[in-house]
Amino acid sequence: MPEFENLRSIRSFVRRNGRITPAQQRALDTLWARYVVEPHENLDLNQLFGRTATKHLEIGFGKGEALLAMALAHPENDYLGIEVHLSGVGHLLNEAAKLGLNNVHVICIDAVEVLEKYFSDNSLDCVYIFFPDPWHKARHHKRRLIQENFLALLARRVKIHGYVRLATDWEDYAQQMLQLFENTDKFQNCVSPNSFAPRCEERPLTKFERRGQRLGHGVWDLCYQRVIG
Repeated sequence: MPEFENLRSIRSFVRRNGRITPAQQRALDTLWARYVVEPHENLDLNQLFGRTATKHLEIGFGKGEALLAMALAHPENDYLGIEVHLSGVGHLLNEAAKLGLNNVHVICIDAVEVLEKYFSDNSLDCVYIFFPDPWHKARHHKRRLIQENFLALLARRVKIHGYVRLATDWEDYAQQMLQLFENTDKFQNCVSPNSFAPRCEERPLTKFERRGQRLGHGVWDLCYQRVIG
């Protein structure tokens, strides 16, 4: 798909694995095969999870707080997370095993590559993108994940009437996201045109977000539904 060549060549992330704790390393060593997916073309998500259920994807799950909370609260749903930073992956694997979760799997490859190469059309019921790297310097805005081409890719992979939910604590990125979604006929604002959404109840408050609230930082949520367009 040539229209995504430029998007793939400009990464929206920099690998910052940082220090991996002994517990995280043990999880990576012992739980990788249980939870981590090595994707292949035309990945069958029902086969992966061993059942037919609604499929939720979180892109860039960090330490996995939201993904774990959603999977625990909704055992009837299947959750797939994409994260390239191994310290966060190790943390999630540890917690998922402690909680005995069977409805979670992880992919450790760039989200654009995963969506483009391995997922089929209309395979996802909901996509979550919480606090993507803001690349706050103007010269780095081209590295932001949420771009016009990426929305076109999401529109193919998300089912009609499925959802995309986003959050950011950078106002200019929030405004960019809002305008990009408002300018496509593939998604409809779940609140009203040009409006941000109430905080997603499925998204737990992280330590980082609570600290931001104490400092008076804003957080902007968006919610869009895939429509026929």
